[in-house]
Amino acid sequence: MDFWKKLKGELIDIVEWLDDSSDTLVYRFERMDNEIKYGAKLVVREGQSAVFVDQGKVADVFTPGLYTLNTQNIPILATLRGWKYGFESPFKAEVYFVNTRQFTDRKWGTANPIMLRDAEFGPVRLRAFGTYAFKAADPATLVREVSGTGGRFTADGITEQLRNFILTCFSDALGESKVPALDLASNYEELSSLIASKIKPPFKTYGLDLMAFLIENISLPPEVEAAMDKRTSMGVIGDMGKFTQFQTATAIGDAAKNPAGGGMAQGMGIGAGFAMANQMAGAMAGAGSPPPLAGAGVAPRYFVAIDGKQAGPFDLAALSELAGGGKINGQSLVWKQGMAAWAAASSVPEIASALGVQPPPLP
Repeated sequence: MDFWKKLKGELIDIVEWLDDSSDTLVYRFERMDNEIKYGAKLVVREGQSAVFVDQGKVADVFTPGLYTLNTQNIPILATLRGWKYGFESPFKAEVYFVNTRQFTDRKWGTANPIMLRDAEFGPVRLRAFGTYAFKAADPATLVREVSGTGGRFTADGITEQLRNFILTCFSDALGESKVPALDLASNYEELSSLIASKIKPPFKTYGLDLMAFLIENISLPPEVEAAMDKRTSMGVIGDMGKFTQFQTATAIGDAAKNPAGGGMAQGMGIGAGFAMANQMAGAMAGAGSPPPLAGAGVAPRYFVAIDGKQAGPFDLAALSELAGGGKINGQSLVWKQGMAAWAAASSVPEIASALGVQPPPLP
């Protein structure tokens, strides 16, 4: 079996890589004992680079093109073992094909919230996610620092490390920007550019180049977003007094239209309607005013201040009895519907007559 494998390697004189995957970053060309025939053809396609490695050291890097592997055409290969003596025989070298196309739509996101200090909300926790794109810019460095001697190295093999670079730079840039949490959405483009400038240097240490970096969303914790939604709802409603009046009027109409539950339900609905109507009337009349009188066509009824507290309403006969009992006098404050303010009993003619208050002597 090894004999046929070795023979097949001797007959092959084309070194190339046909990439049938979508995520291979580095591919090692397989050959029996890593022997490559003298005068073999090297085919490097667009979007590829070929790296020759001898004794663990990079001997040469080939960009896209067709090459004949001999010492005359490629002098640097003369440094490989055996070639420096002019041997026209197979030589040993490892060939790594590096995919130099862009790897797009790579995802990044915060596994845990990032704690920041915001000018409006104070300490907040933010989550973020987005996409980025990268490509191999220095194939030799990529082979030396990342892929190693594996037969196939995929982009997923380095994604976790790249994500760590991104999150570190993202947290640092977000803290330096001092952009309020509510203004982050309008500054995604500026933040993306700032963060990309911080990410590129660590990417270059791996032989990679950051081609694009995008922020798709930066979000606050759910409880903070819920509080903001309530605040937004209040802003949309506007005047809470008018909104309450509208809601009350709507409820009264619904109660009147609802026949369910028979007479008892209707009575409860009407009672609730009157209660809401009184609340609405109180809101419209303003705080601090006594409640309006129920009914129409009845004798005036009066409220009176007794021991600093509001009492009543009373008719004139009742006021006369209170005066006889010494509970009120001409200086007691009284009020009835239609009066602009509370006034002394002696200043209201009908009450003064009922209390038997005598007018002062003529001057």
